[in-house]
Amino acid sequence: MPSVLVDFDEPTLRALSRIAPTAKRQRAEFIRKAVKEAIRREEYARIRAAYRKQPDSSGEADAWSNCEKFEP
Repeated sequence: MPSVLVDFDEPTLRALSRIAPTAKRQRAEFIRKAVKEAIRREEYARIRAAYRKQPDSSGEADAWSNCEKFEP
């Protein structure tokens, strides 16, 4: 897995060490999850912005009033 060097200020590093201790090897996993979550939020924000810019027309929208019956 490729590595990335990231510098943190002291307060951020102390907070990170409290939440994800280095000794338990939780810090890298915590940071990976945080970055993935930030990327996901950014992608969803771009999708929402695209739909606001060009929303579906009423002809393209699903008609929920006559939807098929769901049978598990």
